[in-house]
Amino acid sequence: MKHSSKYFIVFFILLAFLGGFGIGRLSGESPFKKSLSNTELGKPATLDFSLFWDAWNLIETKFVDRSNLNKQAMIFGAIDGLAKSLGDPYSVFFNPKDAKDFSEELKGAFDGIGVEIGNQDGTLTVIAPLEGTPAQKSGLGAGDKILKVDEKTTADLTLDEAISKIKGPSGSEVVLTVLKKGEKKPQEIKITRDKIEVPVLKTEIKDGYAYIQLFSFNDKAGEEFKKAVAGALDKKIKGVVLDLRNNPGGYLEGAVELAGWFLNEGDLVVTEDYGNGKQIIHKAYGPSKLLGYPLVILINEGSASASEILAGALKDHGKAKLVGEKSFGKGSVQQLEELGSGASIKITIAKWLTPSGHSIDKQGIVPDEEVKFSAENYAAGKDDQKERAIEILHQLINAGQSVKN
Repeated sequence: MKHSSKYFIVFFILLAFLGGFGIGRLSGESPFKKSLSNTELGKPATLDFSLFWDAWNLIETKFVDRSNLNKQAMIFGAIDGLAKSLGDPYSVFFNPKDAKDFSEELKGAFDGIGVEIGNQDGTLTVIAPLEGTPAQKSGLGAGDKILKVDEKTTADLTLDEAISKIKGPSGSEVVLTVLKKGEKKPQEIKITRDKIEVPVLKTEIKDGYAYIQLFSFNDKAGEEFKKAVAGALDKKIKGVVLDLRNNPGGYLEGAVELAGWFLNEGDLVVTEDYGNGKQIIHKAYGPSKLLGYPLVILINEGSASASEILAGALKDHGKAKLVGEKSFGKGSVQQLEELGSGASIKITIAKWLTPSGHSIDKQGIVPDEEVKFSAENYAAGKDDQKERAIEILHQLINAGQSVKN
């Protein structure tokens, strides 16, 4: 997810997709009332914006409660419809309240249940529950399908509408009808919303290696990772297990920054493909202090966006062995633009490509060694995926090897 006044990657929760659209005036002659040539887009047809103003004037003059019209809400509704017409679940208009909530979410604090969701094969799907949140405690897991939010069928909702209904004030309840992964019968799960403080990471150092579990690529990730690495190097570690399972992503800059610890300065991290031959590349800029250290990365279907960028880059450069299950496949680039009045819009502008040219979107990253997650074993205190990652890391350490091409 790329985010700033210029760029933002991704999400959730996800990001921005339409350069910017504004309406100059509420009434009177509009600069859009004439037909607009579309030849610059390579299409012979013309776009007749008078249709919009005809509808606007009809509402103003004919609607039974026209004396109570909220014209600002009408403008917001028109832009919202414009974004929805793209048919892209990650292209979303934010009214001022939603824009504020989205900004707070990226900073790592919001009211809700603490779950990252996406649209997979036309169905609202859990990407990952966040660590220690009501969603995780309720048993929601990556790959679960959310069929209803309270009594509202999610098939009738856009992604942002579903997110809005799931979120809510701390202490309130939401009932989700969920089809658990691998099951045939849906179940209702009642969850009490809470104040969500998104954790960044946790670190364990033992047996000569560092285990770093990164929960999110929010704006604190880079600094917290730097602290974790400093502590690990002080302990003279010989290798690293980086756990990106159920990490739904976040800032693109975070993925590029973290890749720089393991790659040479100047190594390609990811390419943004805009189509029509236009690309922007992002390269590692150091500090390369973990370059040459044996590294094993854990991924699963809850690993998305920035997680996939980082894992894909280190895999392609031969700097890491990937263990677990194929990642989610959220490989589109979003741009966030402010529209004024506190509103904003996010629009998909490009696709992510790994250094080898692999498209992440809808394909994901395939691990070098697949290890299925066992809920039964996990409940009994046994994490099969993590244990296998540690085994592989010790093999690399004992062989005196780093992971190289």
